[in-house]
Amino acid sequence: MNNLLTKHALEQSSKKQIFQKKLLDWYDLQKRELPWRTNPTLYKTVVSEFMLQQTRVSTALPYFKTWIKKFPDFITLALASEEEVLKAWEGLGYYSRARNLHKLAGIASSWETPPETVKEWMTLPGVGPYISAAVTSIALGQKEAVCDGNLVRVLSRIFAINEVFKDGATAQKKLQPLAQHLIDHIRPGDYNQSMMELGATVCHRQSPLCLTCPALSFCTSGQTGNAEDFPKIQKKKNKKKSVLRYWVEKKGALLLYTDLNSKIKLSGIYELPHLLPKSIKYVPTDVENLGIRKRTIGNVDHEEEILRITQFRIENTNLAGDYLWAGKKKLKELTLSGPHRKWIEEITRNLGSPMKENK
Repeated sequence: MNNLLTKHALEQSSKKQIFQKKLLDWYDLQKRELPWRTNPTLYKTVVSEFMLQQTRVSTALPYFKTWIKKFPDFITLALASEEEVLKAWEGLGYYSRARNLHKLAGIASSWETPPETVKEWMTLPGVGPYISAAVTSIALGQKEAVCDGNLVRVLSRIFAINEVFKDGATAQKKLQPLAQHLIDHIRPGDYNQSMMELGATVCHRQSPLCLTCPALSFCTSGQTGNAEDFPKIQKKKNKKKSVLRYWVEKKGALLLYTDLNSKIKLSGIYELPHLLPKSIKYVPTDVENLGIRKRTIGNVDHEEEILRITQFRIENTNLAGDYLWAGKKKLKELTLSGPHRKWIEEITRNLGSPMKENK
């Protein structure tokens, strides 16, 4: 960090104070009106930060509004069933976030006073360095700097950091001390939000709005016109995976599957099956190809080919616990992965499939 500050204006405390004031003045005038910033509470801050992990603000907004109506506080959330929680989260993906938030609510509902240190928050379910710093600074006024992807981009450009980082997580860890050095001690929460807001609305990955940036007079790359060269992070190619999915209907009900032993927290999240129960027998020629759908999970690009089994027989009507038949009503009640709900609705319309309401 010392090497980065050497010969940079922000090494001087007087310049740092000017920088902080410019950011905070800009934030006070230009910040987006977001529901977690209106009448803010610790609970709203925690929920919003969980939702915004790996999710854009525009995507999270409607979920947050619905969530707060359904689960207005830690106690209400703690008393809800996991099925209710996952259903409310449906479509946001990365369902371990919802499960961890549910567990955290169970702990928080018994608090007399919430923990105030990053170290204490880091012991809670689903809370890492970023969330702990965000919550303690924004909701509790602690002098803790956040360092997310937005901060990596902003700091890398301000200091024209030429180091090539292995990945985003490495960059965040290495730049955390620099973020901490710049934190405003009087309004730490607002300062953190101003830096994240800057990254989200001005310091874009491509075509950053340097000429209107409140930090331009301090930004090395902005002044030299090469902001898009930063940050320097090694590019990794996503892995590719091909998956077969089966579309099987019986009396207007669709066969679905959930992995009860999922290692990626998908237990209770239903999708079209990638394996058929042994009790369902069919002739390979009685298959219709419904096309290939694509989605990305983490760093894996999935190509999912959907095969419709048009003729089959069932030797045993008792399905294993990870399969079920779902009609129209049941489909609405179940938690499906976002892509699979979209695909099922699309295919149902195309097939004119008569899903029954009472199943």
